[in-house]
Amino acid sequence: MPTIPKALLANNKIFYPLDFGTMKKLLTLLSLVFLISCSVEQKKLRNYKVPVYGWLGGPGQKTDQELEEQFSDLKNRGIDGLMYNGGQNPETYKRVGRIAKKAGLEFHAWIPTMNQSPRPELKPEWYAVNGKGESAFDKPAYVSYYKFLCPNRPGTFEFLAKMYGGIADVKEVDGIHLDYIRFPDVILARGLWDKYGLVMDREYPDYDYCYCDKCVHDFKEKTGVDIKTVEDPSQVQEWKQFRYDLITGIVNRLSEKIRSKGKKLNAAVFPGPNSVAKKIVRQEWDKWDLDAVYPMNYNDFYLEGPEWVGEVTREGVQALNNRIPLYSGLFICPNPENKTEENDPENHGLIPSELGTAIQVSMEHGAAGICLFTPNRMTEAHWVEFEKAIRKKYKVTASK
Repeated sequence: MPTIPKALLANNKIFYPLDFGTMKKLLTLLSLVFLISCSVEQKKLRNYKVPVYGWLGGPGQKTDQELEEQFSDLKNRGIDGLMYNGGQNPETYKRVGRIAKKAGLEFHAWIPTMNQSPRPELKPEWYAVNGKGESAFDKPAYVSYYKFLCPNRPGTFEFLAKMYGGIADVKEVDGIHLDYIRFPDVILARGLWDKYGLVMDREYPDYDYCYCDKCVHDFKEKTGVDIKTVEDPSQVQEWKQFRYDLITGIVNRLSEKIRSKGKKLNAAVFPGPNSVAKKIVRQEWDKWDLDAVYPMNYNDFYLEGPEWVGEVTREGVQALNNRIPLYSGLFICPNPENKTEENDPENHGLIPSELGTAIQVSMEHGAAGICLFTPNRMTEAHWVEFEKAIRKKYKVTASK
């Protein structure tokens, strides 16, 4: 058999070894590919930014030029989209949405759901009733504006579907952002007890909704239990679930309405869902048919530090099981230097030195991004820490 001096025989195939010059060229080419790949990855890291939204109200008396300047500034600072509260007039969202789009911002109409001021189209009997038989229409809990509708009244859904549907028809609106999509707080967040002079160690009938005739009747039809005859309704799990389901039902019906118009539906919710939201406002939001959820992880309201934001973010991400994205809502302290002397907890919030931690633990525990309440409360010191925090790539450590 003749020898083949310049070839290698393997598996019945002949391979010719590379000469030194060819090998050198190949190594040079591989090195270039490696350097280009590294450069691309470094560029991605340099351009990376945590997705950020902001709750914002307006427009008030602002001119178009003033709105353009405000929105351009927010975009330049790292805000990607707005949850914008501009009332219930579609024309407002058309005007403001056009300006937001011009600035490169997503634009979602942020409008309260169950909490509605009385008006001719809303009948008094549609308002929720507490365990003492008092209607939120004329005897609201806590504050005068806490006038919550009952989600079990057909007229409630019809009103909401018409109102949200008209705004969803606005071309400039990317989505509808539900707020106050709940019952009144049956137990206030611990940080608010002193403000309202209350000790809320259990559920009290004054703040427990809804006991209107329709809710009582429908629950009895379903379970055989007349909840008005129960000594301690808070111990009846089926009664809790009945009200969770009322809120879930109205969300999912609105979702069908809004999505049929090609728009997204998302919502501001209480933290949890299990640790807080279900317990104090009857929100079982992990069962809602949404495109995204924005828990209001306002740690100061619960007398917790910024690390707690990560704990409830992890809880929410696990409850959702990656079905939809979760954006961690962060409450900003407007006057950091006066926080310790400020009595009203609604003027508390994250100071600049805490903001980076809150963003970090949100992202490390699986948040898709964050949402600020509100960009208008941010000081320059906040923006400095914010810029550093949103430019980092975080490793998700939340377990599935």
